[in-house]
Amino acid sequence: MSDLPRKAVTRTVKLAALPLGFAGRATWGLGKRIGGKSAELVARELQQRTADQLFRVLGELKGGAMKLGQALSVFEAALPEEMAGPYRAALTKLQEAAPPMPTRTVHAVLQERLGEEWRELFLEFEDKPSAAASIGQVHRAVWHDGRRVAVKVQYPGAGEALLSDLTQLSRVARMLGPLVPGMDIKPLIAEMRDRVAEELDYGLEAEAQREHAAVFADDPDVVVPDVVHQSDQVLVTEWIDGTPLSEVIATGSAEERDRAGQLLARFLFSGPARTGLLHADPHPGNFRLLPGGDDEADVAGRRLGVLDFGTVDRLPGGLPETIGASLRMALEGDSEAVYELLRKEGFVKETIELDPDAVLEYLLPIIEPAEVDEFTFTRDWIRGQATRLADLRSPAHQLGKQLNLPPSYLLIHRVTLSTIGVLCQLNATVRLRDELESWLPGFLPEDDADPAPVEAHV
Repeated sequence: MSDLPRKAVTRTVKLAALPLGFAGRATWGLGKRIGGKSAELVARELQQRTADQLFRVLGELKGGAMKLGQALSVFEAALPEEMAGPYRAALTKLQEAAPPMPTRTVHAVLQERLGEEWRELFLEFEDKPSAAASIGQVHRAVWHDGRRVAVKVQYPGAGEALLSDLTQLSRVARMLGPLVPGMDIKPLIAEMRDRVAEELDYGLEAEAQREHAAVFADDPDVVVPDVVHQSDQVLVTEWIDGTPLSEVIATGSAEERDRAGQLLARFLFSGPARTGLLHADPHPGNFRLLPGGDDEADVAGRRLGVLDFGTVDRLPGGLPETIGASLRMALEGDSEAVYELLRKEGFVKETIELDPDAVLEYLLPIIEPAEVDEFTFTRDWIRGQATRLADLRSPAHQLGKQLNLPPSYLLIHRVTLSTIGVLCQLNATVRLRDELESWLPGFLPEDDADPAPVEAHV
């Protein structure tokens, strides 16, 4: 039996304690104000203490708690440095590891899903996990044909834990919101709830990974390990060695960070065009920077290894042409055309009227990196954008509340913002416009466009 269901009461108590802690700190803050401290200083201390508790609790749990923590971790770059600095290590830990489940539980799952003689499938199997995440953990092994493999074992009861955690967290979403400026957490949690069944289905994950592995098999820049074996709760894939993106963020050279950023952007935009699928979980724990060949010093030849296809968006025609067309019009300064296209697609409801120029200004975080041949994504830049959108008094914040995000764009929007967050963590200089011109439908005028074929068979 998994430790997830058995400790359900403890998990619920920890998550339920979050709003109590928030309320206690609010009272503490009021006392500080009465004692003469400035409102700004008290608010900063209050936010710091709240963030400390939140990420400590999310880091102790698996399930939906850790999944939310991983999703929030990519927006760490948007936080003020005085807040982000002290718990950056906790956020990095969320991207890479969680407490492992007992060895006996792992063996029980393997026996149930692979058969009594499961050990005969492997020449070697390491009981100690190499990685543990929100719904499963990964073990190194050697398959019976000699291939080095990664064996992903799903926690028994992971589905119940995911739903329970996300239900509990949705109740305190309003209190969590101010921790990440410009980020609306409630829709994020709702989307995670909607995708629980898909996340738990290793059959769907294996299908998506096989499709990517086939399409990227001979790619010089991106490596996707192939699927070796799949059953309920167990997924065996080829093993790839490389440096986790979280390490590149923390200690990588400028050249390594730029290379990782370029490849991440390339994968984001080329994946849907080539496979009809969007990898929708772009936190750093799912990527590796791989050696590029015999020359270890050849950073330009290094490749991006992509892991975990448990969450994908199925886009048979690639990314919507509306995205590329509206971005092209925005770069041309044609705010009226952008506004009309967004209204047609449902981003602006028919019952309201907005200022087209204000809408264009609201889209700056997407527009600015595409205005130049290369753009340096920095923490200072994304903090400025997040502050602009989060300031309750700003026109951008007020306009944002009036815009509508159609359901078909929800995951695309989150993946794009998450990727920008990771690029800012990397402090990477990226030729983003090159990737947009190569892979984004509608970005180039029709006379110049040479759309890449969608090769999906899903």
